[in-house]
Amino acid sequence: MVVEALRAVLTDPRVLAAWVVLVACSLAVFAYDLRAHNSHLAPLMQFVWVLTVLYSGPLGLIVYAYSGRSAIPADTLWRRGFRSVAHCYSGCGAGEVVGVVVAAGILSLSTLGVAATTFACAYLAGFALTVGPLVQEGESLTTAVTDALYSETPSITVMEVTAIGTDIWIAGEAPIGSVLFWSGLVFSLSVGLLVAYPVNVGLVAVGVKGGMADPRGT
Repeated sequence: MVVEALRAVLTDPRVLAAWVVLVACSLAVFAYDLRAHNSHLAPLMQFVWVLTVLYSGPLGLIVYAYSGRSAIPADTLWRRGFRSVAHCYSGCGAGEVVGVVVAAGILSLSTLGVAATTFACAYLAGFALTVGPLVQEGESLTTAVTDALYSETPSITVMEVTAIGTDIWIAGEAPIGSVLFWSGLVFSLSVGLLVAYPVNVGLVAVGVKGGMADPRGT
């Protein structure tokens, strides 16, 4: 079965060691590039890219290189979509990790309880990462909350339903001390990122989301 094959890969020590090395190298390359060529990026986007690369290693680095650097030749819809989904991913990913650890690892809730708690934590984290900057930019709290509700809810919902569903499918019975608990969580995060990308492209295309600032500074 597919799930058994995935579990075998995600618990293979050689695969795990290679992934750790890839993530470490990706973070090192990102840190150098950010410092040497893209230190002008807003602190929020620097934070977004750090977490994106941390969660998804080389995949996150590719997304950053394609859409988040000042060296991009042009700012297209596809690049704005990637920046938009990375912004969503950074906050939701943190919330998802906290939610899964608390619900499954500490409280030992049922599958439904784990899914609901994790979704709530992810939604709140992603929501806060949108509302906070809007308020700092001068919007009233009411306006910021309203804007975040309609602009972020579709992306967060698709991302988290996919990621949480994938995690439960692969590692739903795994205890918090097992390798599969953590490797399944990491794998599910990247699946959520990829599935939510076309949703963000669509939201940017119709003007619901802006796609974050052009990294070229133009």
